Amino acid sequence: MTAPTGDDERAALTALVGLPGMGPARMSAVVDRAGSAVAAWELVRRGDLDGIDLRIVTARAALVRGWRDAARGTDPAVVLERHRAAGVAVLVPGDEHWPSVLVTDPEPPRLLFVRGDVTLLERPGVAVVGTRRCTAGGVQIAASFGAGLADAGLTVISGLALGIDGAAHRGALGADGVPVGVVGSGLDVVYPARHRRLWADVAERGVLVGEAPLGAPPERWRFPARNRIIAALSLAVVVVESGGRGGSMTTAERATERDVPVLAVPGSILAEQSVGTNGLIHDGAVMVRDVTDVLVALGVHVPPGAGRLFEPPATGSSAEAPEPGPLGAVAGVLSAVPASVEQVAVAADVSVTDAVTALARLEASGTARRVPGGYERATVR
Repeated sequence: MTAPTGDDERAALTALVGLPGMGPARMSAVVDRAGSAVAAWELVRRGDLDGIDLRIVTARAALVRGWRDAARGTDPAVVLERHRAAGVAVLVPGDEHWPSVLVTDPEPPRLLFVRGDVTLLERPGVAVVGTRRCTAGGVQIAASFGAGLADAGLTVISGLALGIDGAAHRGALGADGVPVGVVGSGLDVVYPARHRRLWADVAERGVLVGEAPLGAPPERWRFPARNRIIAALSLAVVVVESGGRGGSMTTAERATERDVPVLAVPGSILAEQSVGTNGLIHDGAVMVRDVTDVLVALGVHVPPGAGRLFEPPATGSSAEAPEPGPLGAVAGVLSAVPASVEQVAVAADVSVTDAVTALARLEASGTARRVPGGYERATVR
């Protein structure tokens, strides 16, 4: 049998994720058992999935039969070409622009569908999330956070939902910032429908990303999975308003699992929209009142009258980037003596943008540790 090419694998993954009910956990179970996406596609075509945990108790036979019938009428190469023709990039691990934070993620996606500038997924960003049933004040706060984070040069990451998410993205767009929309449907299936213009603006000025292929509906189960990607791509997650349960609380949980700081805006103890945020603060989340508080929580000193603290990376090919790159340079200057982000940036001769991004990744990998006074090299035990 001829070994599958990179495009064969990409095409098979694209076709697999389009099967009905094929979520991230089931996809991993099938691909891991088969050894490759191409081999997994053949198992599905034969309906030969005995012994594979598909996370289903009832109607397993119907699920497998539905996959088999759909696969027999599908050519993965055609599916992949349809995405490319629609201007949707299909990223897989190992690609040049695969987000580096996802390489070590505990639940990494098998592929990502992207519309817009894929390089923006590597820019440092902060998520702003919250309830759809927000107050007028919540909308104002979310928009101000979006604008302020954009003014600081950070990308603003959210789920493009009604309420807080949409307000944060509009705030970023109004400040000429870079929005990153992580969605729970196909990139051609706008949800909610009233955000059609916002989706288009985010794709044009920033980037849209998701795990669902073209045509995928916004099924309920897709959104908890989507929220883990929001958390993984973020340096911090800011919850503006939230009830005691819901998507923003799930995002906060996924962030905590990844050692991504959770920040919360306090609210009235009488307001339903503040039950979740006040609870997060009670349980240890950092209380934030404005964007300065967010930057301080990230370890960035904000001098009076500070302008854009995070600058976009210089243009040029990746081949022109100096070795060992910001990650290696930052790792090389850490010691047992805590240092602020600015001190690390100066010592490593990198920008504050690169220093914050590198420190977040080194912290996630266990190489760096955040302590009072900044960051230090983690002691290996």
